[in-house]
Amino acid sequence: MSNSKKIATRQGFGDEIVELGKEDKNIVVIDADIGKSCKTAPFKKALPHQYYNVGIAEQNCAGVAAGMATCGKIPFVVTYAVFGSLRMLEMIRQEICYPNLNVKIACSHGGVTPANDGASHQSIEDMGVFRTIPNMTVIMPADYHSARKLVRESARWNGPVYLRFTRDAIEQIYPENENFEIGKAKQLSAGNDLAIIANGDMVRLGIQACEQLEREGIHAQLYDMHTIKPLDYHAVDQARKTGRILTIEDHNIINGLGSAVAEYVAETGDVKVHRMGIQDQFGQSAPYERLLAMNGITVENIVKSAKHLLNQ
Repeated sequence: MSNSKKIATRQGFGDEIVELGKEDKNIVVIDADIGKSCKTAPFKKALPHQYYNVGIAEQNCAGVAAGMATCGKIPFVVTYAVFGSLRMLEMIRQEICYPNLNVKIACSHGGVTPANDGASHQSIEDMGVFRTIPNMTVIMPADYHSARKLVRESARWNGPVYLRFTRDAIEQIYPENENFEIGKAKQLSAGNDLAIIANGDMVRLGIQACEQLEREGIHAQLYDMHTIKPLDYHAVDQARKTGRILTIEDHNIINGLGSAVAEYVAETGDVKVHRMGIQDQFGQSAPYERLLAMNGITVENIVKSAKHLLNQ
């Protein structure tokens, strides 16, 4: 990982959306009165005529975005993940995904990163909900630079996209000039003993676990599966050749990244899959790292689970 300062993926979105808005006047931000947290305040200042604050009315955001998309605009609806996925869900399904409109749902505070705000603000179902809706693409970047690149790729992508960002500042993994493609995973390490597939903030834990396993003579492939829909089947096929796959996500282990991988390999070959993630339970009001640990998401447990897979 890069030695540069830590920075949040939500900041990557905020920085990139300003640049995109300057380049294309059809790009607009529809905000649910949460611009400070979701980093759209600079967009409002730089491009006030492309910024719309509809207030704390997330369902209305979806309707406004759908209408603008039919007029050739490229709306980015911005709010917290828990509101953007659940409170807006019916409108996104009926008014955006069903007619396949070019709307991007860009949400910060995904997973348990709201931490001390408690379970009501921790979105652990969102990626799973959205990946079951036809026409929706689901993306979660792993660091600041990948967030910027994937926001740019999403603006070019024709159709609904869900972008999931997190609150906390995290280590930078990729250089500024790294290229990203929607639906194509990044392989970060090679090995024949097992494969680890992660996304979002969990990629940094995967890197640390792979380094520890390497010191113990265990060679693991590591993939940043930033797009869980469409899933990179080629990357999963490469991972499957090891015979053992460990998935890591800050999301309910039901219907998220781990489920997407398990569903595919169950239909295409014989391989052991172990899913690490939120254990089908609501969070609590506690620091982020403690919440992850409560669900077994630590470097130590990744290493332990990898060894367990190898011994099966």
